[in-house]
Amino acid sequence: MQEAQRAEYNHALEYAVQRANELGQRLLVVFGLTDGYPEANLRHYAFLLEGLQEVKEELKERKIKFVVRRDSPDEVAHDASKNASLIVCDMSYLRLQKEWRERVAREAGCLVVQVETEVVVPVELASNKQEHAARTLRPRIREHLDEFLVELERTEVEKQSLNMKDDGLDLSDVGAILDDMGLDRNVAPISHLYRGGTKAAKGILEDFIKSRLGTYVEHRNQPQTDDVSHMSKYLHYGHISPIQVALKIRAANPPKKTSTLTSKSS
Repeated sequence: MQEAQRAEYNHALEYAVQRANELGQRLLVVFGLTDGYPEANLRHYAFLLEGLQEVKEELKERKIKFVVRRDSPDEVAHDASKNASLIVCDMSYLRLQKEWRERVAREAGCLVVQVETEVVVPVELASNKQEHAARTLRPRIREHLDEFLVELERTEVEKQSLNMKDDGLDLSDVGAILDDMGLDRNVAPISHLYRGGTKAAKGILEDFIKSRLGTYVEHRNQPQTDDVSHMSKYLHYGHISPIQVALKIRAANPPKKTSTLTSKSS
């Protein structure tokens, strides 16, 4: 779990649970915490760790072991999977993150499966070429929305993994972890305004739907208003699923269908 840092609406996680059940194996979820992520600072890491703190508690309720280790994500995944039957990675498109996954796949002693869960429509399906404008990509995405905008059912774990050896960080004290990291400290955390985690993300989304969705289209490009969703940071860290956001928005503001033609393009 590196890109989709959440315990719900996580296709990679649910796939991993399903395969663990099929294989009769326990599931271990790991996250690699590296100090040296490009351009990251104290604020970023505080937000990230607040989210991971919540992930650990939610996975514990599902009887799944979650471990955060200090090291490069590819090294953490490689070390944790020495005796694994299968490795499941969440998808990412950034160069450094792709390199991590490629190294894991190259050196793993078992099958490695990568699962997309951070977009609504998979990039390869939406377009097989470089798009130069959003106006050319949007219609391609809309063609597949009904296929992918669906609820994700949770799979029950058949074999608990909570008794697996815990050699990860103590996430109960985020401040202590941050104090021990070599980070750019010029930008302070803003947890009093925006706390990391799925619960905070869902609360802010509900407030947006209730208070600002109705005027979003009119005011979204007006800097003097606050009619925005504030979802970008939560989507960036994978604390909330874009599918979950889209389904909530659609339920609150269903598309108008006047004809078959407009239905397909709306």
